Amino acid sequence: MPVTTADKRATFRTMHESGCFILPNPWDIGSARMLQLLGFKALASTSAGFAWSIGKADNHITLDDALRHLTELCGAVDLPVNADFEGGFAHEPEQVAANIARGVQTGVAGLSIEDSTGDAKAPLYERGLAIARIKAARAAIDADNSGVLLTARCEGFLVGCDDLDMVIDRLNAYSEAGADCLYAPGIKTREQISAIVKAVHPKPVNLLIGASGLSLKEAEALGVRRISVGGSLARTAWAGFMRSAREMAEKGTFTELASGHPAGELNRLFG
Repeated sequence: MPVTTADKRATFRTMHESGCFILPNPWDIGSARMLQLLGFKALASTSAGFAWSIGKADNHITLDDALRHLTELCGAVDLPVNADFEGGFAHEPEQVAANIARGVQTGVAGLSIEDSTGDAKAPLYERGLAIARIKAARAAIDADNSGVLLTARCEGFLVGCDDLDMVIDRLNAYSEAGADCLYAPGIKTREQISAIVKAVHPKPVNLLIGASGLSLKEAEALGVRRISVGGSLARTAWAGFMRSAREMAEKGTFTELASGHPAGELNRLFG
């Protein structure tokens, strides 16, 4: 029996009820299928990884780019997929809601919304507008009882507004506005992580593992519910590509190619 979108959404919600799980971030169909083959139980898209794969910088993909990509990912695997939906590809709550309604139709099991503006002079949306955007997202998700899980992100630590009290205040406000899961990318210390987990309890917290150095078990001990890696898997893949390509371009030699993953095993896994 094929796994339905409703099945994926129900599974994803259940995964947030206890324990801690890794939510790795593929950037294309091949990486998504490989992560499923490796035994992961859910996936999350990466806006950065996908953007690089089509020759664009992060935050420069269009809404249509994202919708096509999410549709492909959801159709390629039997796992729940959480969408990195950036800032909803709009500023005003009404348009955010309209875009999210389209995002839900791709088959995603979850969807995250950021509060960063892209404007260096005012990097975060004003608090009231940021809350209104989450409320609009919640309404759009609930309009057809889709069951999509909404994650609200406070980007403070990523844009230089690293006031933990401010971040916690926003996350709690987003929780009250209807977010199911809370996320503050950029936090690193055990103290920061623990403070956020306690502040938004009983809502689950997503941790961008980043430079924290924590293991899955250590993050779980702090109360984290899920761990994502953002564009790190894509950057790791690009690192191997760049080493090999630069060697060829600069030296005319090919030694780095010997470190590639065996073609036979890839064919066996995908076969």
